[in-house]
Amino acid sequence: MAGSSPSAAASGGGCEAVPSTSTIVAEMATGSHVLTFDGYSGTKGLAVGVHVKSGTFVAGGHSWHIKYFPNGATDETSEWTKGAAATVKARCKLTLLLDGRDGRAALPPPPPFTKSCELRTFSSGKGGSDQWGHKKFVRRKELEDPSKRLLRHDRFSVRCDVTVAVGIRTDDTTAKLPPPSDLHRHLGRLLKTNAGADVTFDVAGHKFAAHRCVLAARSPVFMAELLGPMKEEDTESHVVAIRDMDARAFKAMLHFIYTDSLPNVDDGGEAAAMAQHLLAAADRYDIERLKLICEDKLSGGVDATTAATTLALAEQHGCCRLKEACLRFMASPANLKRPWRAMASSIWLEAALLSSKN
Repeated sequence: MAGSSPSAAASGGGCEAVPSTSTIVAEMATGSHVLTFDGYSGTKGLAVGVHVKSGTFVAGGHSWHIKYFPNGATDETSEWTKGAAATVKARCKLTLLLDGRDGRAALPPPPPFTKSCELRTFSSGKGGSDQWGHKKFVRRKELEDPSKRLLRHDRFSVRCDVTVAVGIRTDDTTAKLPPPSDLHRHLGRLLKTNAGADVTFDVAGHKFAAHRCVLAARSPVFMAELLGPMKEEDTESHVVAIRDMDARAFKAMLHFIYTDSLPNVDDGGEAAAMAQHLLAAADRYDIERLKLICEDKLSGGVDATTAATTLALAEQHGCCRLKEACLRFMASPANLKRPWRAMASSIWLEAALLSSKN
């Protein structure tokens, strides 16, 4: 059965709901008492129903005691010794202990001389009869059997363990999920502000400040050029000249290195060209993930205007999937309807020229 109440806060739009969880916990408190009967034989003459009461002990904020009926509480139980503990929900366990010669309780004997009851209501006897822990604890003949060695030097001990249900609480166990990583934003801000930059790149007259350790961590080529034993001499002056590279592509590559994402490119027919330049840059600096992203983007946009340059690019940089995409485009039935011989010759010639230049 479920109830509802107005939510304290509206759920966030676009966020996946995280299931809430809770756990109902029964709070328990325990207490123990050991009652030793010294001079057992002197209790055998007591009448049925007569009991001896232990001292009190505390468990769960209540006082408890053990009532021992040497000859049972009624005629029905006269062959049994009986233990009862004191209105509260509790579990009770009585254990007959084997005494050592020095009178200290030793390890408990094996069953059946341990009796436990499940959670029940115990009463104090006011306005009604007591609620017993165990009406039949141990038979007298078993207690007195010399072979069992339970009764030694006319004495034995009983341990009473009481576990009281003191209340029930509900714990909120909903997992507190950490927010998603925003490392890319922090590194992107570092690139944008140039804070702590220790190297500058000159690309076709455009200057780009960066951080050697970030570049080296993301590119093995930058690692060798900026931090390795074979680093270029001009890196000591903190200015590195980059030749044969488009400045916008280099800037986009830096953005990817710091944020692991591509910047937004206004598509005015320039997106494909940018992807081509960026693929070449990624291959040059061995940034494999960026290279695969560019290859995937170019593979989905091959057309008559880009097929030649894209095919040459694929050949030059070892992009097998991109090369297959270009060949599929050329062999598609729709393109076969065009003046294919002239178009094919133009594409292959342009691709060959581009490959030879590179």
